[in-house]
Amino acid sequence: MKRTLTFFSTLILMGVCVYGNSPAQQKLAQSGMKWLSVGMDSRASGMAGAMTAVEGSSAAMFYNPAGMSRQTSVIDLTAGRTMWIADIDYSYASLSVAPWEGSWGVIGVSVQSVDYGDLIGTIGSPDPTNLKQYTETGSFSPKAVMFGLGYANALSERFSIGANIKYVKQDLGSGFLSLTSTYQGANSRSYSLDVMAFDFGVLYNTGFKNLRFGMSIRNFSKEISYIQENFQLPLTFRIGLSMNMLGIFDVDPKDQRFLLSMDAEHSRDFPEQVRVGGEYYFMDLVALRAGYITGADEEGMSLGAGAAKEYNMDGGLIGADYAYTPFGVFGTVHRFSLHVTF
Repeated sequence: MKRTLTFFSTLILMGVCVYGNSPAQQKLAQSGMKWLSVGMDSRASGMAGAMTAVEGSSAAMFYNPAGMSRQTSVIDLTAGRTMWIADIDYSYASLSVAPWEGSWGVIGVSVQSVDYGDLIGTIGSPDPTNLKQYTETGSFSPKAVMFGLGYANALSERFSIGANIKYVKQDLGSGFLSLTSTYQGANSRSYSLDVMAFDFGVLYNTGFKNLRFGMSIRNFSKEISYIQENFQLPLTFRIGLSMNMLGIFDVDPKDQRFLLSMDAEHSRDFPEQVRVGGEYYFMDLVALRAGYITGADEEGMSLGAGAAKEYNMDGGLIGADYAYTPFGVFGTVHRFSLHVTF
């Protein structure tokens, strides 16, 4: 009991320290590179992203890096694609390795990229006879990328920690600073920016029927700026819990399990949200998922499914996951992922 109280006291203290001293408290809605907040993994997205207290695959680096601390395979690889709103495409991959049966922890690498497609650049036309009042300057393709290095370790049978260090870069192309009779030869400026960011997380198994608590702080960085506007990355603090509900009835988890998870999220630039997700697994072969987010503008319900198959005698698995998320007036978001362990 004393260890449990110490754990929760640590969670509360970390949250108070981060949000009590952060400049975000005086600058609500001041954040950039919001693509870092988009859920990547199909399994997690099918459960509304409620993964803070879930022991997952290498994709846990996108939610709570402590979640990969108890990896049972030597290598875990996950990759996927998100067909986002407005024809924006996200791609991601994560790889975690547990050398020496994980006795020295788990090391992971992750990458995330964003393709905004081709856009047409314009400037205000200096020609008063131009009825369109603008001149096209050609096409450009904004892009963004993140590279991460993560580490997680199970410090005891119940307590795990994890952290990521990330290099984040966003390139919005070039813009013109001055106009001539034609845009050719006008002064231009490149709008590219990079920054280092950090994620931290802990995971605690209470020992009661697989009930777990977790906490994560994501996208902690220094303040950066575009031209004259200063901002920070979308700092997010989450506390979550998860439990295999069929464990209450002593059902063998290898036959069936129903994972229920819940996250409470406090973001720098968005009202508090609650994420609830459920996952039903049958014989470690087929999974059905559903989730819901409260407090979001357009995003709410999410659905998902997955299938896995053992491909060798050593327990290696290959699986595929899909998530479906209605996004209100913006249409529907589809996510696809592949997961391989060996």
